[in-house]
Amino acid sequence: MSADAIAPHVADIYLLTVVSQTRSFTQAARRLGISKASVSGRIHDLERSLGLPLVRRTTRSVSMTEAGQLLVSGAQNAFGALYDSVNAARQTMDQPRGLVRVSAPVAFGRQHLAPLVTPFLQAYPEVTLELDLADRFVNLENEGFDLAVRHADTVPESYVAWPLLTTEAGLLASPDYVARHGTPTHPDDLGGHICLHYLRPGVADIWSFVPRAEACARIDVPIRVRFRANNSEALRDAVRGGLGIGLLPDFSALAGTADLVPILPDWRVIGFFGQTIHALRPWSATVPPAVRCLVDFLRTHLPAQVRGIAPPRDIPE
Repeated sequence: MSADAIAPHVADIYLLTVVSQTRSFTQAARRLGISKASVSGRIHDLERSLGLPLVRRTTRSVSMTEAGQLLVSGAQNAFGALYDSVNAARQTMDQPRGLVRVSAPVAFGRQHLAPLVTPFLQAYPEVTLELDLADRFVNLENEGFDLAVRHADTVPESYVAWPLLTTEAGLLASPDYVARHGTPTHPDDLGGHICLHYLRPGVADIWSFVPRAEACARIDVPIRVRFRANNSEALRDAVRGGLGIGLLPDFSALAGTADLVPILPDWRVIGFFGQTIHALRPWSATVPPAVRCLVDFLRTHLPAQVRGIAPPRDIPE
């Protein structure tokens, strides 16, 4: 089949790649803003035009046939190259423009990203910004995000990462809780205390520590948990209410917790929150100007916005 004959099917082949990624006609329709019936009909027409079975349909999921997977594999590379070419062409324009979709944790987004939205958009009037606040880890490619702001110690090789801030988690309690239950002086003392833990699937109720002043093997401490939440603001409010000792990232702990008591300040909690907040995006040969401007803006303004947190070390990108 010639290139001219394939050209009318390009949009439907792209639709097939989206179906392959989402494994669902419904999710593909939602991502592309079309109806599920349109997705099903276009895939059927593509199969008929090419004379190939491309999709296996069941009541629960959609998967590719061998022919479908071969077509998708080659098409994804072609669409990736086309995407990079379009972005390279756009970079010839002086003014960043277009939609930038960003995912970020709820607490960090509310406290520190939201105040920067207005000055950023005032500085770049041709840019449109969508800030999606969620504490789950989104799939940037499948869900159409340009950027994610996340804690991370390590970054997948398939991603580009710009460090924004160094960060650290620590233990806090209210004066009332300390007055009633005392202050632990060693991580092992936490076994006798009520603890408030960040909710994360598959994570055990264990906190790990290393001393700040000397090199030493880490200590893993099982904790007794009465409250879990996947949002640091909710944990902070519970700590402030005297419910127990909470593990909070510093960017949340700094927001209105001057009345709280640091617990085990000579010990560093490790292995739970990453020590650097990054801006992340899937690797590509080019970065859209609007995305690059947003990253540069965050790297410049976030250290001042999040008072008391150090700017990132000069890490190669």
